[in-house]
Amino acid sequence: MSSISKTENMTNSQSQPAQNSNHAPAFLFDFDGTLIDSVYQHVLAWHEALLKGGIELSVWCIHRRIGMSGGLMVNALSRETDRRLTKAEGTQLQQWHAEAYLRQLKQVRPLPGARDLLACLTKSGTKWAIATSGRMLTAGPNLSILGVGPDVPIITRDQVARAKPDPDVFLAAAELLKVPITSSIVVGDSVWDLLAARRAGALGVGLLSGGYGREELERAGAYRVYNDPADLLRHLDEMGVRTES
Repeated sequence: MSSISKTENMTNSQSQPAQNSNHAPAFLFDFDGTLIDSVYQHVLAWHEALLKGGIELSVWCIHRRIGMSGGLMVNALSRETDRRLTKAEGTQLQQWHAEAYLRQLKQVRPLPGARDLLACLTKSGTKWAIATSGRMLTAGPNLSILGVGPDVPIITRDQVARAKPDPDVFLAAAELLKVPITSSIVVGDSVWDLLAARRAGALGVGLLSGGYGREELERAGAYRVYNDPADLLRHLDEMGVRTES
């Protein structure tokens, strides 16, 4: 059975009360760099937006901030360049970033194993949701490449007061699933995900698929670090998930 066919019923399954017959924790997934291979598209989009605003900054500096909320990222990048930005300028930069990113959507693909991982969790009765610092404007168009419908449980920046590294998106995702945050596992690719997980009181698991190193993720609080969703899928037993052999 193809990955798409295995995931086509995930939306309906997630909308029903989870059976949780295996007493597994709920999974709260970051999106960019965790389920979809989009980190470097975001980096280049921010680079384009900053240049448009007359700000020159190396792409490696931008990459270090990916995963933060857009507002905090603008503040951090302005500090890197010793240029104070007004609120209006920050808002404009975020809009330019969104426009530049949307032009690159055709390049974005699911990370290896992402579809199979979500399908496996759904089949096992394990609750999961997506929690991203991005807005639905940029996150929404990428849901289809995972083979999930528009009703998939997802919390975006639009729905919370503060985004990562604040814990709001993960707390809201746990509430959406009706599970305790302390019984949840946050899966993310950046130190900002793991900092937010610690502040929320959830267990953090890191993935290398966003470009951060293993030691950085562990120092930020990762209980385990895996290469990508496919690697996590192979080690679900380490998370307490029981699947059919």
